Amino acid sequence: MIKLLPGLVGFLLLAVNALAQTTFPRNGVYDERPEIYAFTHATIYTDYQTKLENATLLIRNGVVEAAGQNVSIPAGAFVSDLKGKSIYPGLIDLYSNYGMPEIKKEPFSWATFFSRPPQYESAKKGAYNWNEAIRPETLAGDMIAVNRPQAEELRKMGFGVVLTHHPDGIARGTGAVVHLGNDRENGVLLKPAATAHFSLDKGSSRQIYPVSMMGCIALLRQTYLDADWFKKGGNKKEANLSLDAFNRLTGLPAVFEVTSRLNLLRADKIGDEFGVQYIIKTGGDEYALLNEVKATNASLIVPLNFPQPYDVQDPMVATVIPLEDMKHW
Repeated sequence: MIKLLPGLVGFLLLAVNALAQTTFPRNGVYDERPEIYAFTHATIYTDYQTKLENATLLIRNGVVEAAGQNVSIPAGAFVSDLKGKSIYPGLIDLYSNYGMPEIKKEPFSWATFFSRPPQYESAKKGAYNWNEAIRPETLAGDMIAVNRPQAEELRKMGFGVVLTHHPDGIARGTGAVVHLGNDRENGVLLKPAATAHFSLDKGSSRQIYPVSMMGCIALLRQTYLDADWFKKGGNKKEANLSLDAFNRLTGLPAVFEVTSRLNLLRADKIGDEFGVQYIIKTGGDEYALLNEVKATNASLIVPLNFPQPYDVQDPMVATVIPLEDMKHW
């Protein structure tokens, strides 16, 4: 029976942490000795299809130096015999909000709808976009805050790295690659601006527009047109930090979150119009339009949060569950 080595991802990340923060003051004497760890006699999976029996993993100063069956162990290395256990690469969560601030989205209520006047203009101060749902200036690398309990839970599930962003608005800014160690932010941030993020959800914006899916699509299309105008000379007529940031997203992998298979096709059409091939984070029902989804040529991030089974022991309850929902489960 293959046994998973619990805590190895966390251990390795902690080893990396010991070497981080070279620009921060440290109390006590510096230990400049190299940190070398050798994990021997283990079953090592170097990728999804390569399995090495009775192998050694060598780590020097927090970095994997070698993995194989004929690895020479340097003098002074800390050796741990892992016979009967297995080592796997840490998982990467490609769609996360790890370390991001809480989104304060006011729930809809008819009381506030009628008691408070509608907000037509942006309340965000500064030379930003006229609509608060367009926020490409949001930088996940600037917002990341180490969350040790959350990082520990993710490590227990086998995750070592996440691609995190602030999931608020239609144009959401950049995502950052972060490892799940317990170091300060300077030590865990691997790539501050790795991806650009989009959706068809206005998020926490209280502006009255957009109020429909059609409006969200129109707003995003208008933003692409405005950004093109800004790049071709509009920046000489006015300052717009949002459009400037939107143009800087060009060239980054673009991740588009959708909640349904039809919105997946809608998002792809927007990308086709403006020459962008989105990576689409799906809603989990894309299987129902496989041919159409395949024709988009999009890479998909498919959620693994599968729906819970329905309790159909009560015949009265069973009769009101739509067949489509049962088929989806």
